Amino acid sequence: MESKNPVFSRSRQQAGGWAGPSPSPDQLQNMYDAPSYAAPTRPAYRAMTLDDVVVRGFLTLGALVAAAAAAWILNVPPMVAIGAAIVALILGLIASFTMSTNPALILGYAIFEGVFLGKISSVFEGMISGIVLQAVLGTAFAFGAVLTVYSLRIIRVTPKLVKFGIAAAIAALGLLLVNMLVGLFNDGGLGLRTDSPIGWAFSIVMILIGCFFLLLDFDSIEQGVKQGAPEKFAWQCAFGLTLSLVWIYLEVLRFVSYFTSSD
Repeated sequence: MESKNPVFSRSRQQAGGWAGPSPSPDQLQNMYDAPSYAAPTRPAYRAMTLDDVVVRGFLTLGALVAAAAAAWILNVPPMVAIGAAIVALILGLIASFTMSTNPALILGYAIFEGVFLGKISSVFEGMISGIVLQAVLGTAFAFGAVLTVYSLRIIRVTPKLVKFGIAAAIAALGLLLVNMLVGLFNDGGLGLRTDSPIGWAFSIVMILIGCFFLLLDFDSIEQGVKQGAPEKFAWQCAFGLTLSLVWIYLEVLRFVSYFTSSD
């Protein structure tokens, strides 16, 4: 008997111990028929590329610029612009806190924000000729400067930098809120939004905060491409870029107005 053969038993033990009964002919045939190599499974989605972000970015900014131009040409009433700003704020908060990649939500934000920007730009242009072009050029310069700084790794996005930047942004927004409340009782509030050294300095800080968020946007795009984020994440990247550029444009527009004659 097999179980009483000491040579067979020793060979089984040396091979790693008892492995159960010998396979049947059908089991051997199934093992023989099984493929020797299984192709690796592909992800259920296409990974995001830099081109995806560029295309979505142009679509989002294009929708914003088109809406702004329409609001400027049609000279929409101030109440319409304020209503558009409120809707844009709501849509922006939803897209930010939910990290939405819904194209309709993000393009909707761009359109309503564009209506507001078109109206406020026309108001500034009516007071100071050429200021809108200066603000656009200033925003483009800020974008190029931040992109260069990021590409050359002059400033690296680290957890410490992120914490510092977010803390500065929260502090600045808190000061704006206090400035508004004080402004109810004192003309000009704390002076953060007046044509004064305090106002100039605060505007510079706000522009730098906008550039900081632009830096975070570039890092988010790079990390998303490296880590193989889904293609739809490009919409969130485009939204972040648009949000940062709008912030910078409005702050540059205000800052330039301090030093440009209205004559």
